Amino acid sequence: MELQRCGWVNEDPLYIAYHDLEWGVPVHDDRKLFEMLVLEGAQAGLSWYTVLKKRESYRQAFDGFDPYKVAAYDETKMEELLNNSGIIRNRLKIMATVTNAQCFLKVREEFGSFDSYIWRFVEGEPVRNSWSTLAEVPASTRQSDAMSKDLKKRGFKFVGTTICYAYMQATGMVNDHIQSCICFDGNRTS
Repeated sequence: MELQRCGWVNEDPLYIAYHDLEWGVPVHDDRKLFEMLVLEGAQAGLSWYTVLKKRESYRQAFDGFDPYKVAAYDETKMEELLNNSGIIRNRLKIMATVTNAQCFLKVREEFGSFDSYIWRFVEGEPVRNSWSTLAEVPASTRQSDAMSKDLKKRGFKFVGTTICYAYMQATGMVNDHIQSCICFDGNRTS
């Protein structure tokens, strides 16, 4: 069987690099975990490729995803963001980012780090799946259901179970590279 990439990846070098070097790789850095929470929430109703192409603009617009700075955004800053063509200009998503930063900081205070909190949903270890085709990959699992429910209880927004599962994949809590993928079983191309 010839090795290839997962079928959701197009030929854009940006997308290939994301797939090959990030997707499914465990993340334990709180700032990176916050970044992916923001980006996955921004994806709601859109393709990941759309969000990925805007990622650098998001980094600039949201102060490098510093949760302390984002948590302090006021109406003036939110209006500025609504006028920023480099990001997805959706009022609810921008407001949710600020709310999520505030909730993120509360979780860090309670658990010592967001990493300590979020990885509990997979018992601290990545889930390594072994799918033959993309059709087998679920949109949600009992772990993403539990994560979504707990995040919502803590006040987070744009954290439905499907978004949570995508977040788990993006942060390496779950490795869903299909068996024929060059990245299956953690083997990376570079």
